[in-house]
Amino acid sequence: MKTLVLNIEGMGCSGCVNTVENTLAALPGVKTAIANLEKGIAEVNFDEKEVNEEHFKKAVEEAGYTMTGMQG
Repeated sequence: MKTLVLNIEGMGCSGCVNTVENTLAALPGVKTAIANLEKGIAEVNFDEKEVNEEHFKKAVEEAGYTMTGMQG
């Protein structure tokens, strides 16, 4: 398992946090996804054999937000 912190722009409320968490958690291979509104991040724990950074970026953008970078 691998953990990344994704920088997310566009989250403005707790509903946005829920949307980002649910969107990321729905991806195959994602064990946990926890978003933080104040920091503008989402921490994702995942199996790198099933999902990768490009999947996260696409999912976040399809949900209406922007992934501006990552750390991990």
